[in-house]
Amino acid sequence: ARVALLRPVDRAQDGWLGLRGSGADLIPLDAEALTTAVALANWHRTHTHCPRCGVATEVASAGWTRRCPADGSEHFPRTDPAVIMAVLDPDDRLLLARHPSWPPGRLSVLAGFVEPGESLAMAVRREVHEEVGVWVREVSYLADQPWPFPNSLMLGFEARTDDPTLVLDHTEIAEAMWVTRAQYRTKVEQGAWGGGTALSISRRLILRWLGS
Repeated sequence: ARVALLRPVDRAQDGWLGLRGSGADLIPLDAEALTTAVALANWHRTHTHCPRCGVATEVASAGWTRRCPADGSEHFPRTDPAVIMAVLDPDDRLLLARHPSWPPGRLSVLAGFVEPGESLAMAVRREVHEEVGVWVREVSYLADQPWPFPNSLMLGFEARTDDPTLVLDHTEIAEAMWVTRAQYRTKVEQGAWGGGTALSISRRLILRWLGS
């Protein structure tokens, strides 16, 4: 399959496949190489001029840097850290939510970008409280994953709350709910909810909770 580096999409467009549509079918080495290529291509596409003086920069170091011909400054690929978290309540139910732009039936765990001055645990606590009004404790790191959509590094956590009362920020969250393992499996088997793609760290967090 041909792979579009600059347009990572879920479905084929004009014969091209994006990373989301093809990454899960690749061997790990190829998937890592493609992820790197997509991230670099996205960076080159959006960082064409020097942030110091505005002059168009030139590709250097085989694409790993861009250099300004006017002031000689070097610029390096950008990676934005983001946290993604499986939040559990006192009954070990998992919190799932849907962004307003997502279609019904597409639910996932919460995620958000790390802000300047934050530790990763602070970002987890802030994002969860901002989006669903829940305070969490016992923030534990689980896994991470490069996520070049366009240039993130996803850092996966598990966190727990003592109070499952939800107060949604409806600009960020269309719906949210606590689900048991039996409820989750039933919804996926019925086709009411998608089970996620093998490429995504969100699925790995959910499968860990399910005990799969």
